Order: sequence, then C-alpha cells, then structure tokens
Amino acid sequence: MKTHSVRQKNIAEKISPELAISNWKDWKWQIRHCVRDIDTFEKLLDIRFEPEERKLLEKTLEKFPLSITPYYLSLIEVEDLKNDPIFMQAFPSPDELIVSKDDMHDPLSEDEDSPVPGITHRYPDRVLFHVSNICSMYCRHCTRKRKVGDIDSVPGKAEVQKGLDYIAAHPELRDVLLSGGDPFMLSDDYLDWILTELRAIPHVEVIRIGSRMPVVLPYRVTDQLVDVLKKHHPVWVNTHFNHPREVTYSSKQALRKMADAGIPLGNQTVLLSGVNDCYRILKKLFHKLVANRVRPYYLYQCDLSEGLTHFRTSVGKGIEIMENLVGHTSGFAVPSYVIDAPGGGGKIPILPTYMISRSTHKVILRNYEGVITSYKEPESYTPVYCDRNCEGCKLQLKLDDAPESKSVGIAKLLSDYEETLSLVPEDTARLERRGIDG
Repeated sequence: MKTHSVRQKNIAEKISPELAISNWKDWKWQIRHCVRDIDTFEKLLDIRFEPEERKLLEKTLEKFPLSITPYYLSLIEVEDLKNDPIFMQAFPSPDELIVSKDDMHDPLSEDEDSPVPGITHRYPDRVLFHVSNICSMYCRHCTRKRKVGDIDSVPGKAEVQKGLDYIAAHPELRDVLLSGGDPFMLSDDYLDWILTELRAIPHVEVIRIGSRMPVVLPYRVTDQLVDVLKKHHPVWVNTHFNHPREVTYSSKQALRKMADAGIPLGNQTVLLSGVNDCYRILKKLFHKLVANRVRPYYLYQCDLSEGLTHFRTSVGKGIEIMENLVGHTSGFAVPSYVIDAPGGGGKIPILPTYMISRSTHKVILRNYEGVITSYKEPESYTPVYCDRNCEGCKLQLKLDDAPESKSVGIAKLLSDYEETLSLVPEDTARLERRGIDG
C-alpha cells in the first residue's frame, strides 16, 4: 500500500513534472488543478473504469458535476477503491441518479426562509449568511446538492450588503453563521471586509464560519487567513470531518494554527452509509478531533436531498452509535445527534431513552451499562412562578442589557404567564417572515 506522501508525489508529478513542494502547498495552485473530469481522475490514480460503468458515471456528472482537490485526491487508496471512504465522498456514483419519492429539492426550505438574498432566517436569534457559492470540492453528500453545477460565483459587495442591512435591522440577531459554498474560498481581503462590517453591528455578538477547507484543502488555512480571523474575535470555526482518515498531518497543522489563535473549533459530521456508519469509526474520529482541540458538535442524520438516498442510514443506526458513545467516552467527545427537520423546522436532537419512567416524586433512570436507578425529587421545592414582572422578581437578574423576549414553541406552553394551551404552527415567527399568514 502506497504511503500518503508517495501518492502525493505521484499525483503532483503527473500534474506538473517540475512541481516543487511549495506549489503543492499553495492553495490557489490546488484550486487551479482541481480534478473535474473522469479522464484526469483515471490518469492521476492510474486506474480505468469499465466502459459500461464509465457511461453511467458520465451520465451522473451531467447532473452533479465533479471537483476534487489534488490534496484530497491523494488520500484515496486505490487498492480498495470502491470501499474507500475518501473516494465515496469525492467521486460520483450512479446511485446519485436514484431519486426516491421522499427526496426533496430543498429539504430544509432554505430558499423559503430567505427574506433577502443570501440570508436564511430560521431561528429567533441567529441567521445563516451565504457569502460564497464556490467550493473547492463538490462533496457527494452535500445537502445543497441542488446548487452544485450552478455557475460558481462570489456575491458582490452590493448583494452582500443586502444581507448586512437585514442583520443590522434585526436587533434580535446575536449570532451570524457564514456559509456557502465555502467562505474560505473568499480572498482574505474580502472576508476581512465582511467580518469588519458584521463587527460594526452592535447586537452581533458571535460570528461563526462553516468550512470544509481544513478537511479537503488544509493549505488554505494560511498565517494570513488566521491573522484576519483573530482580528474579529469572537469568531468560531466549524469544520466537517467525516472519517478518521481525513485527519492528516496537514489538517492537524491547519487546526493547530486556528486553535493557537484562540479560535474555538467545532466539527459537524454527517452519518453516511458505507463511510462511517460504525461506532468504532466515529469514536476514533471524535477522539482524533478532541486531541486536536476540535469539539465534536453535531452528528447529522443525512438529509432528504435528491441524490443522497444511497448515503442515508436508518435513525436506528444513529441511536445505536450514540449508545456506544454516551458513557463509553468523555462527554465532550460526544456530539449531539440531530435530524435537520424537513420543511425547515431546524435541528431536532435524537437520543436513546435514559429516563424510563417517573412518578410524582421520583424519576427512574438507566445508564449506559443498563444499570437502573432512581432519583428522588425534592419535596420542598417551590417552583418560581414567572409572570414576566422582572422588576419584582426575587432572583438576581443582573444580566447586563439582556433583552426581554417572548416565549416561542414548547417554552411558550411551559410558561406560567402565557394562556396558550396548544401550538399553532402557522403562527410561528419563522413562517411570518416568509409572509405566510396564520
């Protein structure tokens, strides 16, 4: 089996015989030499697809194009190509053309929850801000697969300004997530401008950036990029490692640069059939991430996007994996397993059942070993009755400018000051933003 460095050298020499290592580590060189067709893929990896298989692959590319960075290509082990987790995430499969009756064009209703171009406003206090339509690699499991193949573009300042104006006009927005495409495909100067404009909005407390660059092109995380990011703290970066093999020396260096700059790092993994649907694989991944100062944040159930049917596992498989994580390893190495609700309902956490019964004064619990125990509730506890009269409350509410807000969702049913008896989904603020009357 060839080592990674040997594969890199072989690929680099085929792309450019006079290539120096400095070129290989130049992220812009990597972008210029992304693999976008089957001929180049075969040439660089010394493989050949059978004629019938190639016809199906070409047909797949007509709908869902191909793009792989030379770096990520070098992680593929051709000795077991069809079972290789890197290959499966990067190279097309004819199974992508299988569209089930449950698949959706836009399963998360991002387009419907977009009040202005580039903004998805789903949750009360935060928005998704699409600042790039470009990716260095087209991941085969992408939830925005509907957009893959559109003309790659970076929104101009005038379009981005519409999003900035929307954020500035909504003081409830304290958290902005930059997404795309991949925000790290922007130039340092352009990203710096966006971050500067967001930082100038008083109510924006936290800026997050979602990027797969540390996985598929870690050389993008340059000292210059890190200097831009740390100018605008607090900036959080969430990346997207799906398999332990993706945690390479180069990716570790990228993560180290950001962590050393004080940037909190998280990771969002997608549960993928044939790639990582095994608790041993995921536990190893999460341990590697934690060792590199990355907090496993979410484990996503694969979305209902068109072309992803072959990647989806049962929810039962996800529960089985969580059973083998909770209690079996450190709590901070266990992500939240979530389903991003079809129709735009947002992320819903899914867990095994640990509270198995309850009475007036007791709850019955079980742990990861199957031990069943009881927890005695206090008999003397007097619940705090909340009538939203904060000035008359006995609790210490010195919260420094914390705004009062209306209860939403289940919290509204639980509140003491509301007379609501049942929820009417048509009355949600999210649907009001869409312009749908209750």
